[in-house]
Amino acid sequence: MTDRRILAVILLIVGAVVARPEHLLSQALQRAMYVTVVDQAGAPVQSLTPSDVIVREDNVSREVLRVVPAEDPMQIAILVDTSATARDDIAYIREALPPFVAALTSGDAGAKNQIALVGIGERPTILTDYTSNRATLQKGIDRVWSTTGSGAYLVDAVFETSQGFTKRDAKRPVIVAIVAEGQESSYKFYDQVLTPLRNTGAAFHVLMLGTPATERTDEDRSRATVLDEGTRTTGGSREQVLTPLGLKTRLAQLADVLMHQYRVTYARPQTLIPPEHITVSAKKAELTARGTVINDPQTRP
Repeated sequence: MTDRRILAVILLIVGAVVARPEHLLSQALQRAMYVTVVDQAGAPVQSLTPSDVIVREDNVSREVLRVVPAEDPMQIAILVDTSATARDDIAYIREALPPFVAALTSGDAGAKNQIALVGIGERPTILTDYTSNRATLQKGIDRVWSTTGSGAYLVDAVFETSQGFTKRDAKRPVIVAIVAEGQESSYKFYDQVLTPLRNTGAAFHVLMLGTPATERTDEDRSRATVLDEGTRTTGGSREQVLTPLGLKTRLAQLADVLMHQYRVTYARPQTLIPPEHITVSAKKAELTARGTVINDPQTRP
């Protein structure tokens, strides 16, 4: 092929692209994440713009289109340790839960959030089903007591809660677990729980009470994996509360974070193979960003 013919072919291709730019634009889809950005003190950033965050799919940066406050109602499952190990922590848990619930259900946005309380001692037990009514939730908090001779079933509770989210078709699910350090008694193992948890699109937040315990059994090691991977890969968080006296403050901070999230929309090309890893980070080094991919992204050209 002569140089003249090659040039003609190139000009034809360029002409087609210029004439139909909307065809190229139609190849881009929009996806969204719920994003939390906190400062070094753990306080949420109050204002965020598209230029403040970086979204990557399999380490490839994507264009951030919009950043708006997350206003979709949350479905929050609070898993409370009611095992014998948590006996000395129960009074502090019962004191810290009412202001936490109040913070999550206050205001116009909070009034739409729904909260459930689940005890994880002896077996996962619903203390209060999903509701926004504080009086009903207080009745559930009043039922938080340590069960004599019982073990903690955190991993089983995460599995059953994930199944419940799927059945409810929860749009913005959140799991908050308050657990005393000690032996795990669950029948499920991490490989049976992590995939259902991630498939729900739930952010998994954990507050562990006491000094980190030694992992002695397979169940303990399985719980450690769920705590590590489950919080890290869902945009959640894991906090070690060395004394139960600090639980009230940590829960207040977590409520503040949950109530100040953002919905970040970004563009991605149409591909046959979806990305394996989607991450979000803050451009400023002093800020930390965490993101939960929305299962119902309303992808559209």
